[in-house]
Amino acid sequence: MDRPFHSESVSGPRPRRLVIPALSLVLLVGPSGSGKSTFAQRHFRSTEVLSSDFFRAMITDDEADQSATREAFELLHRVAEGRLRRGRLTVIDATNTRRDARLPLIELARRYHVPCVAIIFDYPLEAYLANDQQRPGRQVGRGVIERQFAQLEENRAALVEEPFQRRYWLRSPQEAASAIVVRRPLPSDRRWWRGPFDIVGDVHGCFDELVELLEHLGYQVAEQRNRSGERQYLVAHPGGRRLVFVGDLVDRGPKIVPVLQLAMSAVARGRAAAVMGNHDRKLLRYLEGHQVRIAHGFEASVEQLAVESEEFRQRVWRFLRKLPHHLVLDEGRLVVAHAGLPAEYHGRDSPVVRRIALFGMTTGEVDERGLPIRLNWALDYRGRALVVYGHTPVTEPVWINRTINIDTGCVFGHRLTALRYPELELVSVPARHAYAAPPRRLLTPDELTQPLLLPSEELAELQGEVLVEETSAAVAGSPEFERDRAPESAAQE
Repeated sequence: MDRPFHSESVSGPRPRRLVIPALSLVLLVGPSGSGKSTFAQRHFRSTEVLSSDFFRAMITDDEADQSATREAFELLHRVAEGRLRRGRLTVIDATNTRRDARLPLIELARRYHVPCVAIIFDYPLEAYLANDQQRPGRQVGRGVIERQFAQLEENRAALVEEPFQRRYWLRSPQEAASAIVVRRPLPSDRRWWRGPFDIVGDVHGCFDELVELLEHLGYQVAEQRNRSGERQYLVAHPGGRRLVFVGDLVDRGPKIVPVLQLAMSAVARGRAAAVMGNHDRKLLRYLEGHQVRIAHGFEASVEQLAVESEEFRQRVWRFLRKLPHHLVLDEGRLVVAHAGLPAEYHGRDSPVVRRIALFGMTTGEVDERGLPIRLNWALDYRGRALVVYGHTPVTEPVWINRTINIDTGCVFGHRLTALRYPELELVSVPARHAYAAPPRRLLTPDELTQPLLLPSEELAELQGEVLVEETSAAVAGSPEFERDRAPESAAQE
């Protein structure tokens, strides 16, 4: 298995290891003579590489004919857009030394919710000139290379500021020639996990109910202690089934630490997977030292973790920070996201996708308690994949198109529910207590067929109001997003 990405440069004889997301837009950046095309041919399929020279030749039969540059880039951008729309890795082989050339490509990556990577061929001027001399019949000349070199020098700060997920600086032709490109699936991509699965709704610290549910599902749960005396739980199914948690393991409930211990052990042993919920994200931010509001049941997590060791809290932090915002499973037939996810975002990765997966789609409005008014995205869902989610507590699961919400409000005194996949059978156990009061009452099946996810009495009060339904605006206007917003940082080499 590939090692995690590290931002430290590799020195000495060891080859540079460039890890790129398997679905991404890769920009090769450097003056003529840097060997970008040779690098692209060595590491990528010919259909993945979009070269400005190729499109010039398509138009004029001469890849050096600069008079066709505008038309060539129009075609390049159009093909790049088509590939990204279809979820295909795309590599741009052009100088890309000017900011105004990069920004439209970065915008394409943003529009189609894929990471953008820069591989920068950052050599001394003499190296570009020497390489250019070794290209008979394709030399661009000293003046062109000096101009592009100056553009790269002027753009160093911009390249650092632009929203690339990763940047790789190759400092010599030898380093570029020995580099190794490793494609890594996005964290959400686990299509090779084919099940069978048991997908568990929002647990919220309800450990006793979780164990009872797992036993009903046929799992064996054994408690043991590690060398330091900390509890661990071994979870196994005789039929080889795997667990998938829809997020919100923490907050509100009485036994948050045992729930984390069970989930962490099962995930570490490959017997389970979990996606991040909005409450899990809040705990992650708290453990990272961010200021978060101690409310909405978060105080239970803070109090219960306070008596645990610093080592355990660090383990929780490492576990939470690796959780994906959604999972694509079984060759794309199954998607699990905490708050659900429309089809156009499946297998994608961007701030918009993460926030919709964690918080859902909202109108941008709040009720008198400051709670967001959520849009019922499932009514318009027409995707191929089955989407299983939670987040909005309901009295019972209801199928809407090919989606199902299995958060049946265990922590509020109702039930904890799992969906068996591919059997599509529901299994649930009753809550032993009502551990917290719901901020809104649980929605009924009839209320789940309305455009807004609100109790009927609240929906009646909103009749006649104009709603904001544009996706990005709805997400950006969400009070949950504004309250928990964190800067995104790029891995850089």
